[in-house]
Amino acid sequence: MLLSATEIRERLCIAGCLGAVYTPHGAAVDPARLARGLADAVEGLGVPIYERTPVTGIASHALETAYGTVKAEVVVRATEALTPLITGYERHVVPIYSLMIGTEPLPDSFWDEVGWSDHEVFGDFRHLIFYAMHTDDGRIAIGGRGAPYHFNSRLSEAYERVPAVQDHLLDLVRTLFPQAGEVEVTHRWGGAIAASRDWYSSVGLDGETGIAWAGAYVGDGVATTNLAGRTLRDLIRGEDTGLTRLPWVNHRSKLWEPEPFRWLGVNAALKAMSSADAAEARNGRPAKRAGLTKKLIGG
Repeated sequence: MLLSATEIRERLCIAGCLGAVYTPHGAAVDPARLARGLADAVEGLGVPIYERTPVTGIASHALETAYGTVKAEVVVRATEALTPLITGYERHVVPIYSLMIGTEPLPDSFWDEVGWSDHEVFGDFRHLIFYAMHTDDGRIAIGGRGAPYHFNSRLSEAYERVPAVQDHLLDLVRTLFPQAGEVEVTHRWGGAIAASRDWYSSVGLDGETGIAWAGAYVGDGVATTNLAGRTLRDLIRGEDTGLTRLPWVNHRSKLWEPEPFRWLGVNAALKAMSSADAAEARNGRPAKRAGLTKKLIGG
């Protein structure tokens, strides 16, 4: 459903909004509770889950771990942003950090004034996207891109807090919702998402080696993993279904460039997209650099 600027202002009072697209098929879940719930369901079916067992390598019909080799008819690689830590997979995806903040609880009067009492989730169409939700305890939780890519795909808990990015998210809250006044941040966190070289998610199975995979969701994994899991089920069973005929099945993205070209390219693209957002905010016209950057990075 397309909404005009007047309609969106009547439904949700967001400063500077020129129009919107609305769908009723949006929802928010707690991903940690979802993962634990799925684990409980799997264990309830008699399937053991082994944690704290680092995988150091993947071979045909086998996993190499710190404690020995595990053999299986099919090995599923679903390691997402951790994939570059596995020998032989260093260039399959790059980990890109998405950061979030949570504000202090806001009063009911704020939610009524801005028309956000029903806990809708929303984002916008800028190049460095953001996404936001109204939490059950009355906070605005908002996240977005902009954190740097770290050389050689390094990962660290320290990278989950970047003051410049998270301060920008607070400025964004205050800009979009001046009704919130000088609302303060009480929580800051983040995590790494995985991006393939052509920005495509994929799921597949190599019948000869028994190695299956799913991933490169670029931040959309909460819903997409469900589809991937059902697709992998059909592939492993050898069934020809509507899921196994989807375009992403057995799609293979080319590898990312070796370092230092990967570091230079990814960070240059992030800078270009950020500057394109700033330019478009100033003059109200599409920035050509954004289109060029998307062609170069495959997005």
